[in-house]
Amino acid sequence: MLSRKKVKKSAIQTLVGVNTRVHGDIEFDGGFHVAGYVRGNVEATKDENSILSISEQGCVEGSVVAPYVLVNGTIKGDVRAAERVELGAKARIIGNVEYNLIEMAIGAEVNGKLIHENEIGSGTKPEQPKIAPVSAVNISGEK
Repeated sequence: MLSRKKVKKSAIQTLVGVNTRVHGDIEFDGGFHVAGYVRGNVEATKDENSILSISEQGCVEGSVVAPYVLVNGTIKGDVRAAERVELGAKARIIGNVEYNLIEMAIGAEVNGKLIHENEIGSGTKPEQPKIAPVSAVNISGEK
């Protein structure tokens, strides 16, 4: 799914297997693969090349924060990816997705907002457009 030429490869160091259920928040570095069920928030802590991948059988109920997020399963919560999000054909996200780059296969679903952010977490918000005040306009044709 993720082009290895574009991303520095991060080996899977943590795995939640198909028959495994985790209840609680998870913080990880490096590669983290979910093939089972996680009920809690999942967040990459230090490594800017950390990758979270969720297989077709995998499900996360909670928010997800990682530089790279690959989904072919289900996320019920908001997703925040500072670098890239890839959604496979079986991906289902029920929540908002904040991303820098996004790739979606035909069949992927997002039930929420797609929010493009150049610098997620930079603390700066885009400048609001300046709107000139509207003066009274006479539309009746009278002077």
